[in-house]
Parts: sequence; structure tokens; C-alpha cells
Amino acid sequence: MADASGGALAAYRALLGAQARAQTAYRTSFAIDLVGNVGSTVLDVLTVLVIFGVTRELGGFTLRETLVIVGLSACAFAVADLLVGNIERLPGYVRTGLFDAVLVRPLGALPQLLLMDLPLRKVSRVVFGLAVLVVAVGSAGVEWTPARALLVVLAPLAGVVFFGSVFVATATVSFWWVDSGQLANSVTYGGRDFTSYPVTVFGSWFRALFAYGLGFAFVSYHPALTLLGRADPLGLPAWAGWAAPAVALVAAAGAAAAWRTGIRHYRSTGS
Repeated sequence: MADASGGALAAYRALLGAQARAQTAYRTSFAIDLVGNVGSTVLDVLTVLVIFGVTRELGGFTLRETLVIVGLSACAFAVADLLVGNIERLPGYVRTGLFDAVLVRPLGALPQLLLMDLPLRKVSRVVFGLAVLVVAVGSAGVEWTPARALLVVLAPLAGVVFFGSVFVATATVSFWWVDSGQLANSVTYGGRDFTSYPVTVFGSWFRALFAYGLGFAFVSYHPALTLLGRADPLGLPAWAGWAAPAVALVAAAGAAAAWRTGIRHYRSTGS
């Protein structure tokens, strides 16, 4: 058992090493990709700054408070997109039959998919997202305690698990509906946009669906409230700020169940 496990890890390392060598072979191109991939996160921050150019508060939150929400969201999504976002290629693999080749290899299907064309160029987005979070919490006047110091680390990690689970769960729809890419993007990237703002700016039905029905409020909004020492304007108790890990675990369990069901449902293209 130990030999088999060691062999699998060696194979995964070989796949990762091959991807790293291939993507960094042309250094100038790779450097340009690194710079270009920061763009979406920069736009998220700039959008918030533009909004606050015409108002002093957004949903009852100041600029500095909102940037804490943006930082938590940007950091979590950037890491999840780097590590798991590649799963969004699954519809193409199913359509072309490449997924058949993945299944016949003596390795886990999901880890293989995540390592195939791993977008190392997105590392720059992770660095920028982390920088936004550090600057935001540093300028927001957080009164640091051991509990809040733990939360500022725990919340982004839980957010990574949550967003990664959303990537996997939405990608599995392609086992039934191959042209599901736009639907998946509306949930993953739409969820990123949703978590970049206080949930108080959204309508009640939309908030009930995305914030609490799907759990996006626990990625950044509630952890930010706890870090800032603010009561929730919507009335949820203070412990909601610590619910992120539990929500992430529920999301991971749901994504794992969806993945297993999709694999059992999958039928080869025959090509």
C-alpha cells in the first residue's frame, strides 16, 4: 500500500514538473502572462474604489471595511482558481473523449484533471490577492486578538475550499450537459463578484439564495464582520463569522458526492 501511494505521488509530481517546465520554457511569454493575470483582481479593487468615489458608504460599510471583504474574497478565489479552476476544462474533455484517457490511467481522475495544464501564470493573482488582504486588514483598524489573528488565516483557507468545491460541483454538470460551461461560470465567477461586496447591498431574495442558500456570505462577509468587531446589520449572531470552515466542509462534501455521481454516470464517447 505504501509503495502504491508513493508511486502515485511520484506520478503526480512528474505531471506537475512537466507542466512547470512546459509553461516556463518561454520566459518572456510566461512573464507577460503573469502580469496579465493580475488584471481581473485589480479590476475588482478598482471597481470598489470607483464606487466609493461617489459615496461614503456601501450597504452601511466604509471603504476600508469593504476592502477587508474584497481582500478575503480575492485571496480565497485566486488560490482556488490556481489550484482547482482548471476543472472548468472538463466539458471539453468530455466532448472530445480525452476524459476516457484520464480514466484508464492508474491515478485519480480529479487530481489528473487539476494537474493537466495547471495555470501557473495565475500565481501572480494569488500574490496580488494576498497583498490586498494584508493591506486591507492593516488599514482597517482591526483590534487584534489571538482569535482574530487565527480567523484572518482560517477564513481565506476555508474560502479556498469553498470556491474549489464550487468549481468541482459546477464542472460535474458536464457529465449530463456538455455545454454547461456558461452555467458553471455564472456560479463560480458570479460567486466571486458576489463575495466582493457587503451582502447588504443585494435584494432580499437574491441574498437569501446566494448568501445563505449557497453559502457565499460565509466566504468574506461574516468573517470580515468578526475581524472588524461589527454586529451583523442583518441580525445574524457573532458566531456566524466562525462558520466559514463548517460551510466549506459541507460544500466539499457536496462537491465530492456530485463528482462520484458524475463519474458513475459518465459513458465513454467510444472514440
